[in-house]
Amino acid sequence: MHLLLPVLFALCAALSNAVATVLQRKAALTVPRSEGLRAGLMLDLLKRPVWLAGILAVIAAAVCQALALVTGPLTIVQPLFVLELPLTLIVASLLMRRHLPRVGWVAVAGVVAGLAVALAAASPTGNRTHVALDRWVPALAACVGLVVVLALAALKRPEGRARAACFGAATAISYALTAALMKAAMHILDDEGIVAFFTAWQTYAFAAVGGGALFLLENAMQSGPLVASQPALTLGDATVSLALGITLYEEHVRSGWWLLPQLFGVVMIATGVFALARIPLTRSVVSPDEPQRVGDAP
Repeated sequence: MHLLLPVLFALCAALSNAVATVLQRKAALTVPRSEGLRAGLMLDLLKRPVWLAGILAVIAAAVCQALALVTGPLTIVQPLFVLELPLTLIVASLLMRRHLPRVGWVAVAGVVAGLAVALAAASPTGNRTHVALDRWVPALAACVGLVVVLALAALKRPEGRARAACFGAATAISYALTAALMKAAMHILDDEGIVAFFTAWQTYAFAAVGGGALFLLENAMQSGPLVASQPALTLGDATVSLALGITLYEEHVRSGWWLLPQLFGVVMIATGVFALARIPLTRSVVSPDEPQRVGDAP
């Protein structure tokens, strides 16, 4: 029963993020594209009501995620965000007044079942409330370094799946690091109060990393199809969060023969995610129109 609240909050956060993804994707397709990281992209998006609605959904997701992280372990909360992709397609199908095909529902069921099997077999435990600075330094260096490498790799590629996947993976690492920092900041708020929260470096670090993740996400959406960026984002977020939960917060998962059902669950999740990525509805959600490029005539 002690895991009910974090699971419910995490599911609400995943649904809010799914709504945000669809709304932000629609907005991103209406602004001019560019070959590099364009600072003016955010100013263009601020003029789109659909994008602002997506931001409200992001805020709701952040609140639910914070509540989930302060009440449960990182290794349980973040893997539940794997459900974002199926939820994103379900939300998109409702907005487009179209139905997921039977194979889509089978894939959704596969992702849900795989997640349940993997989490039940892993049985994550532990909810450490404090992480020493000497643990944070290597984790921050590794995550930031990987994000920089992936962003540079994306910029060297033309628009398409590879570029979107690189930006999606960079976003995934940023989201996982944001969650780890947010968990620390929320425990400071819970244990020491509002003054300690606003004077803790973790508070400003998760705000900065979260803002960077949002910027990377917007560029991932404009770089190529959602079929490339979203799987990298959802699967990457869960994987990196699992690693951070174990290394930073000393959370534990079962090993030994329990690794077999865990692996089976991961295979089910991956199979379902990539099956969802191939259905025609995904392609229609991803690129219904070809947006205008920067410098093109109106």
